[in-house]
Amino acid sequence: MNLSNAGRNFTTAVYRDTLNSAIVKNVITVVLCISINFVNGTLVHTFTKHQVFNMNPRYILYIHLVINDIILLTLFTLIQVLSYIVFTVNVSLCVVLLMIAIFANLNNPLTLAVMAVECYIAVCFPLRHSQICSVRKTYVVIGLIWLISTLSILPDLFVALATESLEFFRSRVFCLRENVFRNPDLMEKRDVSNTVCLVLVWLSLFYTYFRILFTAQAAAADAKKARNTVLLHGFQLLLCMLTYVFHLMLDGLTYLFPKGVLDIRFTISMFVQVLPRLISPVVYGLRDKTFRKHLRRSLLCTTTANAHPRKTLKRP
Repeated sequence: MNLSNAGRNFTTAVYRDTLNSAIVKNVITVVLCISINFVNGTLVHTFTKHQVFNMNPRYILYIHLVINDIILLTLFTLIQVLSYIVFTVNVSLCVVLLMIAIFANLNNPLTLAVMAVECYIAVCFPLRHSQICSVRKTYVVIGLIWLISTLSILPDLFVALATESLEFFRSRVFCLRENVFRNPDLMEKRDVSNTVCLVLVWLSLFYTYFRILFTAQAAAADAKKARNTVLLHGFQLLLCMLTYVFHLMLDGLTYLFPKGVLDIRFTISMFVQVLPRLISPVVYGLRDKTFRKHLRRSLLCTTTANAHPRKTLKRP
């Protein structure tokens, strides 16, 4: 079955999966979402319970990354499930969901770039690290990350409000960014801004991580661990940066395999939106000794309390 969403200057065909295919895809997405969010939620709980994490810029940036992962993964799953259950949603609701998801999606690569700079300062300038990377400056940088993401998406909203009719925002569409922000100029703006951000983040990545590698090798201290961490950081950032070329990959593969557009979109979405959320807890949470120690204590305390509830002694 297929429907058509008429835009201002073009028409977009939207196809639907079979029942069995829809069930399989939604089960996979929901199970992964619940599992990853449970692990991330445990990490956030551990962060809030121990003061040692609240005073460390590295852990503050990491937990900001985890919170963005939770938001993004939850909204991605919600939008996908809604698209299969009701197929079309109200435009105003779709705008709200998409904007929050886009905010979180843009925050992640920028946060990873800042974490790369923090690692570079910690390794290459250890004596000045506490002055440069203070807790207050870390929260200021997080605010700047949200400001950059806001400035990137707000023009799309303003153009849509200025060019679309009130009836459009009351109508129902298949919740995709191109179906809501339909002005062709917005798509060009999105590609240009994504390209600029891609170049800046990758330049930061190469410079800081290669400096970290050379410094770790020269110091001969935990060089193997530093190299492994750098490789994992780079792989995670590579997956996050695929967000910027999502539509290019989708258009290219759809052109080559037009009959598999639904499977192509699902596979790319899982690879771009879900897989980086799965790697994040492993790279920064479970591999970190301090975080792993406190996380194990929290889980052991919870398990012990549940297995051996405290007994109340009765006085004679």
